[in-house]
Amino acid sequence: QVQLVESGGGLVQAGGSLRLSCAASGRTVSSYAMGWFRQAPGKEREFVAAISWSGGSTYYADSVKGRFTISRDNAKNTVYLQMNSLKPEDTAVYYCAAGTSYYFEPGPDYWGQGTQVTVSS
Repeated sequence: QVQLVESGGGLVQAGGSLRLSCAASGRTVSSYAMGWFRQAPGKEREFVAAISWSGGSTYYADSVKGRFTISRDNAKNTVYLQMNSLKPEDTAVYYCAAGTSYYFEPGPDYWGQGTQVTVSS
């Protein structure tokens, strides 16, 4: 089992920045690909970013490319999502995820509880 706990969400003005953290615990956490998803009110959960177990590979949704950066510190069992140039449409609950598949197909193996990000205009 892997447990994921997100933190760092909050309220920020458009154009601002936030950094989300995801603390992972459980067996062989460092062997999992990690990622972030988000779900806005009335919408389906969508992929945001992913990072391979080594941290050597990353990929992003087109909507956040160039603004968000995912990273991981395996010594601390923590994954980060640095979000810059935030827009009101980034408002959502952000979920940390872990999976054996780098592309999270068919889906993550584990989910966090989520952290709210609200971007005001």
